[in-house]
Amino acid sequence: MKRAFKFRFYPTDAQAAELARTFGCVRKVYNMALQARTEAWTLRQERVNYNATSAMLTAWKKTDELAYLNDVSSVPLQQTLRHLQAAFTNFFAKRARYPSFKSRKKSRRSAEYTTSAFRWCDGRLTLAKMTEPLDIVWSRPLPDGTTPSTVTVSQDAAGRWHVSLLCDDVIEQTPATGAVGIDAGIDSLLTLSTGEKITNPRHERADRHRLARAQRELARKEKGSNNRAKARLKVARVHARITDRRRDHLHKLTTRLVRENQTIVIEDLTVRNMLGNHSLARAISDAAWRKFRTMLEYKADWYGRNLIAVDRWFPSSKLCSACGALAQRMPLNVRTWTCRCGTVHDRDVNAARTILAEGLSVIACGGGVRPQRESSRTGRSSAKQENPRVTTGTPVP
Repeated sequence: MKRAFKFRFYPTDAQAAELARTFGCVRKVYNMALQARTEAWTLRQERVNYNATSAMLTAWKKTDELAYLNDVSSVPLQQTLRHLQAAFTNFFAKRARYPSFKSRKKSRRSAEYTTSAFRWCDGRLTLAKMTEPLDIVWSRPLPDGTTPSTVTVSQDAAGRWHVSLLCDDVIEQTPATGAVGIDAGIDSLLTLSTGEKITNPRHERADRHRLARAQRELARKEKGSNNRAKARLKVARVHARITDRRRDHLHKLTTRLVRENQTIVIEDLTVRNMLGNHSLARAISDAAWRKFRTMLEYKADWYGRNLIAVDRWFPSSKLCSACGALAQRMPLNVRTWTCRCGTVHDRDVNAARTILAEGLSVIACGGGVRPQRESSRTGRSSAKQENPRVTTGTPVP
């Protein structure tokens, strides 16, 4: 199994200049190839593939206007053409939108190197066109005996440099017992069927005052000035702090859930539609339910767990987990309610328990759950073939 390990590094001035040139050339080649493919189809109804764009790149390097493309490593330039080919493949398969041009200010600054464009020796990484290895902060060790097959260097909006090493890794799939149902919320980030409620840390709200102050300072600066560039970095650092803390919390939470439970049942929430509620959109975005599910999906696949997504229309909050009776109405302001059987329910705990019961019924005999989402990278679904309505991280036994 391939896993990416991401680390921060601190380049020298010469390395930073070389990487900046590489980022610019990668963006230039991508945009030119995209324009060539778009014009070929618009004007001549001709499809241009990767091999054709690779031949174009060779011709571009021989011109005086684009001779500077020879100053950087050729591997990242070839890799960006492969990325463009993958983008078109996803577009024609209706998994993604039409590829868009890369912007100097807004697009992600990155470059990908394969084994022919870097040297890995005794834990020291040296990229092509560089004489000194990168000063990487090894926050965790790589798997024993592994050698990176692909290296991706990037710089975020806050000016931080990162290197991602793609390595072969084997994760021991230790057996686990038990099952858990999960109800996502805002006051409590998650409510488990065991009755445990996990508090929502609200990372964006915690730094909202700091972010607003940085944005006000940015708005006062003259466009194009050095002071505006410095103010923009301050805003980006606040956003990076919020993102890092949120990601760290979700990683710890999802890893714990996957290691402790063999079966995990969640709701198939349509977060995009829920963001249309302007009263709750900011809080929903801060909770990052979409990111939480994505992490659960790939970690369930790593550890050999069953992940089931219950249909979004399943009335988990209105259904009594004790007798199965369905309540008529359940407004959002009702947090506790009493069923006609006499059971007093906490709204979120009851929802988590009914979600778990529905998920277990899927394993037993099939039920109303959403189909597995198709991966935009592989184009394949990991859903159980015998029952296409089951969403699982691994085949259900």
